[in-house]
Amino acid sequence: MNAGALDGVRVLEVAQFWFVPAAGAILADWGAEVWKVEHPVRGDAQRGLAAAGFGAREGGVDFMMQQSNRGKRSLAIDLASPDGRELLLRLAEGCDVFVTNFLPEARRKLGIEVADIRAQSPRDLRARLGLRPRGPRRRDRRLRRHRVLVARGVANGLTQPDAAAPTMQRPAFGDSVGALALAGGVAAALLKRERTGEPSVVDVSLLGTAMWTMAPDIVASPLLAPGKSIPLPDRTAALNPLANSYRTADGRWIVLMALQADRYWPEVCTRLGCGELVADPRFATAKARYQNRRECVAALDGVVAARTLAEWRVRLAGMEAPWAVMQSAGELHDDPQALANGYFGEVSGGDAGSFRVVASPVSFDGARPALTPSPELGQHTEEVLLELGLAWEELERLKAAGAIG
Repeated sequence: MNAGALDGVRVLEVAQFWFVPAAGAILADWGAEVWKVEHPVRGDAQRGLAAAGFGAREGGVDFMMQQSNRGKRSLAIDLASPDGRELLLRLAEGCDVFVTNFLPEARRKLGIEVADIRAQSPRDLRARLGLRPRGPRRRDRRLRRHRVLVARGVANGLTQPDAAAPTMQRPAFGDSVGALALAGGVAAALLKRERTGEPSVVDVSLLGTAMWTMAPDIVASPLLAPGKSIPLPDRTAALNPLANSYRTADGRWIVLMALQADRYWPEVCTRLGCGELVADPRFATAKARYQNRRECVAALDGVVAARTLAEWRVRLAGMEAPWAVMQSAGELHDDPQALANGYFGEVSGGDAGSFRVVASPVSFDGARPALTPSPELGQHTEEVLLELGLAWEELERLKAAGAIG
């Protein structure tokens, strides 16, 4: 396992899809040993997305599972069987953290609520995905997962007023943000337990995550005039034309982000080859550019549209004013800066041989963990149970009874 800030911490995960498993992957990145419990036949439901036509298995790699489950050990255990539940409780005895996104009714049915786990492991922390633990809609099964994040402000905040349909999130967008929050909450609770000896129940919800990502809009909403909101960016009338995007001759986009606009205006104009705009009274100061922002953006649009991205890379190379090329996911995958900083981990598995997964964005002492691939379903069942002290004869009995895979 990886040595890191959580080296020596053991996490027991009963979860599926992305939110909580991704938090488990982050904890594994940070050095924790993560035991992932899956159904012996069905496994994590996310494994089935490729078979259902979702397209999650490209190039022989189940990339959704690999990104959110790397670095773990998989145990195939049927928690609905008495033997399986007994095994889970035995596993909990040696764990520091129990994470789950099973809904309350499922947790009660399986007997894996807080009291059940702590009866076996009093020191155990409990971390979980909470949808709406309180409130009038806490039992509403219709408002689940991505719909919570998208419907509660995020789609509205990204959608232009004249759009034909809402702008939807990318895959696992809210789950990935929430996973970071959950992993951070677990780390804080571990520190609390270290200092006080008291375990905690850590809850993170998609609704809370949506509100955190939309915090400026939400906090500002009652302070603005009725019916008003923080306006969505209109690139044709950017408040600061030097903090805006511009399209090249070959259809690519360059993003300028010069917040100190007066400082950078002469350099930008010189680099773009429109030095005549520097002293143009309509654009000579930030105030003037704001008052004539549509004309300023239109002028820069025309200049940038006259050359290809390759030409602009040469002309803007070394420019002090902040700028960047709007990249595709494929380009980011091979970005030299991302590679140099260790933002990927190379793992092996599937038909593709080795491939990259994205590392969690936190490093400790400048070191990045060496990532390992997501395990196959039940890959470590026998290995972990033998470490737990079970004999081969007992494993054979449990397998024959269907309690383990």
